[in-house]
Amino acid sequence: MITFLRGDFVYKSPALIHIDVQGVGYEVQISLHTFTQLQHLDRGLLHIYHQVKEDDETLFGFFETGEKEMFIQLISVSGVGASTARMMLSAMRPEELARAIVQGQTKQLESIKGIGKKSAERIVLELRDKVGKKFSGSNISPLINNTLEQDALNALVSLGIARPVAEQALKRLAQHAPVPQKVEDIIKQVLKIL
Repeated sequence: MITFLRGDFVYKSPALIHIDVQGVGYEVQISLHTFTQLQHLDRGLLHIYHQVKEDDETLFGFFETGEKEMFIQLISVSGVGASTARMMLSAMRPEELARAIVQGQTKQLESIKGIGKKSAERIVLELRDKVGKKFSGSNISPLINNTLEQDALNALVSLGIARPVAEQALKRLAQHAPVPQKVEDIIKQVLKIL
């Protein structure tokens, strides 16, 4: 089984990426979340879920291990296939999905294309305890509900600041003062903290 690939990103789209690993090209299905992480990179590492079926093999790639772990949890639910799990991870960040599952927010899950009421209820029922235990720690931070802060986080990462460092700085900013109402102001405040 393939667990990760490191190489050059020779083709990128919001749904898939071609990665050249020492002259061998791999087509890897990705979520929109992963695409936003690597869209400005020319090379890097993707954590891989290697799905083998009777007549097909598909590679699913994830920029972060937390997203891969959430994907594996989602496809363990009866009726949730790899395509649906990828759609869910494109619609919501892994920590947002974890929060929605743990808090039983079925309406939020139903808002995702391909997820009906019964599927949302089954996901919550089957994953609430697993996700609560697995993701309450370090892999998925219970970070940001606010889209302004999310935009600021993405901008900070694109500036070259490591995601965990940027997340911690945003948390500190939220604790000590009212968060500014413009993305640029949030970024400026975070840069002062760093």
